[in-house]
Amino acid sequence: MTDQSQATERAKKRLRRFSRYRFDVRIQVSVFRDGLTSTYWGRTSELGLDGVGATLSGGMMPGEVVSLEFPVPVPPHVTKLRAVVRYSDGLRCGFEFLVVTEEQRLILRQLCVVLANAS
Repeated sequence: MTDQSQATERAKKRLRRFSRYRFDVRIQVSVFRDGLTSTYWGRTSELGLDGVGATLSGGMMPGEVVSLEFPVPVPPHVTKLRAVVRYSDGLRCGFEFLVVTEEQRLILRQLCVVLANAS
């Protein structure tokens, strides 16, 4: 990572509303473009109550609305969320969750507690 990339990452962390936790699972991202749904696979790198970071098999554009699907260690064991792409740096992307139900919010809180205690 270049010095400029590291500085950018530090600045992003200072602006975040919620803490981020190391989170490494397989993720599926689907995006509707030009009348077609494209699906990409990747690995998450971090998770917070408001979003997730991941490296994907294809590029995303900031502002695109996507569907995310990834496993979690609490029931229902798979979480499906809508998100907006907040940044894209090559194949690395940051997603901010859009509409989150109370059940999903509870799952995310439980997961963040588990991840915080694992650090």
